[in-house]
Amino acid sequence: MGRTLENKKAIVAELKETLSESQLAVVIDYKGLSVAQMTDLRGRLRETDAVCKVTKNTLMRIAVEGDETWEPMTEFLEGSSAFLFAKDDFGTAIKAYQAFQKDTKKTELRGGVLEGQKLSPDDIKALTELPTKEELIARIAAAINSIPTKLAVGTNAVPKKLAVGIKEVPSSLVRAVKAVSEKEQ
Repeated sequence: MGRTLENKKAIVAELKETLSESQLAVVIDYKGLSVAQMTDLRGRLRETDAVCKVTKNTLMRIAVEGDETWEPMTEFLEGSSAFLFAKDDFGTAIKAYQAFQKDTKKTELRGGVLEGQKLSPDDIKALTELPTKEELIARIAAAINSIPTKLAVGTNAVPKKLAVGIKEVPSSLVRAVKAVSEKEQ
């Protein structure tokens, strides 16, 4: 039994909604995966707040048609396609997929789209080297925490240098007077 037109429209609407909530969409060839393996992939991705959807390329093409952000994805729509959608922490989602791929050795990464830019499989793998959201927050917090320390050290150094400068004035004044008097003699 085929899908009805209403059913297809609902799928396209659901895909559009998922795309609107996502920052990254990745297309994989899932040919040869069993239902259990697909369930395993979905579970791994769910832990990273990502979603895996399997749909016909035609329906995905209709969903991205006219949307500049996602239209580059049409280049990857061929064969049996599964779509991974990542909302925030796409580096962790890609790592979860790569771990699954390493375990099953059955899927192939075709490419993806991030902020309207087409990504090759190598570009997607490079995204995993970016720091996670938590790592970035930790780095910013460390930088903010170091500011008061640096300020205290700098503030403490000013009086010391001022004292050294003031202490140096009389001795340099004495040397200057001595040099002038020796010059006059």
